[in-house]
Amino acid sequence: MAIVLPGVITDGSFNQAGYEGVQRAAEKLGIDFAYSEKTAQPDQPEALSDYARRGYDLVIGHGGEFQESVDRIARRFPDTKFLIVNGTEPGDNVATMSFDFPALGYVMGYVSGKTSETGKAGYVGAQKLLFYVQLGEGFEKGFMDARPDGEVFTAWTNDWDDVAKGKEAALNLISQGADVIFPSMDNAVVGSLQGVKEKGAMAIGIYYDAIADWPDTVIQSAIFDMRSALGEVIAKAQAGELEGTSYIFGLETPVAARVGSYSDRVTEATQDEVTALIDKIIAGEVETH
Repeated sequence: MAIVLPGVITDGSFNQAGYEGVQRAAEKLGIDFAYSEKTAQPDQPEALSDYARRGYDLVIGHGGEFQESVDRIARRFPDTKFLIVNGTEPGDNVATMSFDFPALGYVMGYVSGKTSETGKAGYVGAQKLLFYVQLGEGFEKGFMDARPDGEVFTAWTNDWDDVAKGKEAALNLISQGADVIFPSMDNAVVGSLQGVKEKGAMAIGIYYDAIADWPDTVIQSAIFDMRSALGEVIAKAQAGELEGTSYIFGLETPVAARVGSYSDRVTEATQDEVTALIDKIIAGEVETH
């Protein structure tokens, strides 16, 4: 198998999680794998095609921006299985894998609403791709349900990796009164977290339990465990069971989608509320977007 990534495999975020997911699955299942990193969108079709031509059985486009490229080339390689992480349109030899972004966003928003001192929060995204829009909408709804008199600001940087832009966006939202920031980019998340730390505000981590690296800044994390989710889907591919359908991981599958560790800035009462809230979301009793 091969994975084509839009960013670098050391970004501590989306791309690194994807690379490590494929790497771990390859080691566990005894599969040869290759990868291409920092692949610009104009170059994505050729990178994907190259792996298909060379006989790779599974070719992964890591990000929703690969949907168009895969759609263009999948028909030319009917014997190759393609997987689009955060893709939206599966079919034939194309599978997609994603997460229940609204649900995780809602929980993070609820925690933020209960913890915010100003009653204002900020969401920072890169591109307005479907799932990241939904993540922000879930975050806003959760915040407002916890804090009906609150307000949520949203900023789009149009850049996944520029640390300076990530920091600038966070600082701008903080200047408007937001004291909890949820950045959802790739490498640029680091910039947002740096800005939050400098201002003594609070942040929501993404992809992993970010409080480990930002103990004085992160109050909770939306863990989209790309490593485990990819492992599940790759195992299906190896077993010949991968179908042209969508594989979605939500709070009901905590191996791949779950909340992280709490900061001591989040009260025990809020933590108990969130535990009950997650049960209600899994039961379908809460509208998350």
